[in-house]
Amino acid sequence: MKTFILSLFITLTLSASAINHHQIKIIEKIFSEISISTELKIWSDNKKLLSELKKCTKFITVENPKDATMIILEDRDNLSKEVLSKSIFVLNYNLLSKIPKSFGALFWKKGRPNIVIIKPRIETQSIEISQALHPYLEERVW
Repeated sequence: MKTFILSLFITLTLSASAINHHQIKIIEKIFSEISISTELKIWSDNKKLLSELKKCTKFITVENPKDATMIILEDRDNLSKEVLSKSIFVLNYNLLSKIPKSFGALFWKKGRPNIVIIKPRIETQSIEISQALHPYLEERVW
């Protein structure tokens, strides 16, 4: 019985870390396909994600949200006034409707990643996306 529980714990731990690795790779791909009018400087309330993005040479990460041009937000409680003036990408679908400034989301449903980008919001914020992200465009939050 102990062996079964140990193997279950290890499996769950490995699958959770695999999701985090996949999440980071997907975010890197999404943000490499996005263009904004200023230099892309990323801040996130998810410190592990920010640390992993820091390793990627394509992006500039910042420690202070005031210095960022793009915010990756995982928790609404971390939404401050200084963050509201930035472009916001969320890691929870429910935050798309709760944060009208957010333009897109990456979330997991039934163990699979889902990407949603809200077309009117990227147009309002002058965010340009490449053709690779067009399949993920939605007219509204559903």
